Amino acid sequence: MSSVLKIDQFVKATPSQVYFACTHAIGLTEWMCDFATVAPRPGGRIYLWWHGDFYSAGEFISLEQNKSIVFTWRARQDPAPSQIAIILKEKNSGTLVTLEHTLPDGDYWVKNSLQFHQEWTLTFANLAQVLETGLDKRTFDRPMLGINMSDFNAGIASAMGVPVNDGIRLDFLPEGMGAFKAGLRKDDVIIELGGKPIINDYGSLVKALQGKKGGDKVEVVYYRGPEKKTATMELSKRPVPQIPWEPSGLAKSIRAKYDEGLDALEKAFSGVSEADANRRPGPEEWSAREVLAHLVQTERHWLENLEDVIGGYPRLSDDWAGNCRTHVAATAAAYKTISGLLDEMKRLSNEMVAFTAALPPDFTARKASYFQVANMLLEGSLPHILSHIDQIQSAIQS
Repeated sequence: MSSVLKIDQFVKATPSQVYFACTHAIGLTEWMCDFATVAPRPGGRIYLWWHGDFYSAGEFISLEQNKSIVFTWRARQDPAPSQIAIILKEKNSGTLVTLEHTLPDGDYWVKNSLQFHQEWTLTFANLAQVLETGLDKRTFDRPMLGINMSDFNAGIASAMGVPVNDGIRLDFLPEGMGAFKAGLRKDDVIIELGGKPIINDYGSLVKALQGKKGGDKVEVVYYRGPEKKTATMELSKRPVPQIPWEPSGLAKSIRAKYDEGLDALEKAFSGVSEADANRRPGPEEWSAREVLAHLVQTERHWLENLEDVIGGYPRLSDDWAGNCRTHVAATAAAYKTISGLLDEMKRLSNEMVAFTAALPPDFTARKASYFQVANMLLEGSLPHILSHIDQIQSAIQS
């Protein structure tokens, strides 16, 4: 005989906002899972995945817009599918969200029912926080290393003299954060953190940080070229970024960031000949012009990402494939000159600022999505540009 776990969670958000968060891939990743692909219609797929390779796969049984969602649920270790119903009722200027998880008969379900109840309680409490404040507890309760990542593969490892092909290669490191204080620098390759292996996957960092908090100290093992090193790193508490909550204010702040980055690029290329900009320091390294082409491609990706987040349907991908050298070279060739690439950077920055200023009200009301976009644009573009200035200058000087 089946049993039903029931959880009630009040959310200070409209039923339509809650319904969106439960039926769109973007919404689901903001409070529940790390990756999702869905087709919200009867018979359509619902696949949810978490770092650590836990997942659930199922299909929608029925949907009544802004009122109810019913789908099957079969987690990786479950011996059979179960059923989830999410029921939405408008109440006190918010929404009463009721979860009903129908469990099949059997010892497995009896043994795990308490754990299921605890996990659903925490998960739906996070739904409330995300919709009400824009902050995902899973992210902001997790400490920071203070790193930015760069691509890493066998070819890069060989060129750098690193004797391993798996790990996370560091890019820009903010001074004052744990990694920089511990002595790590750009192009170091982390292979172990807190006794857990680190591979070419951001999820391995997430797993290594599970259960850790700001102030904790962990041992990090890394390569600097061929030399293997060990350091003790103090994890930093994750600050909550302060963002403008009006699109016009956000656009103004982004414009200032872009202007600083574009000015740095103009200075880096001032007086540089096309021949010097085209010279590669080594067979596996980019020329200064190719670095600029990479920055152009990154701005295009961020425009695409903003479009995806607004629509609620992200472009599917298995993983990040790294920077495609062929595409970088093609972009560099297409614009022919340094000035052509710099003009494209300016055009893309103008497009992003205009796009941000025109964000629609129904999107800005989705606090988690808006917060994610604002944080990405304010904390992403300028550091990314500045992190490549030394690379540009080194390529030119070579």
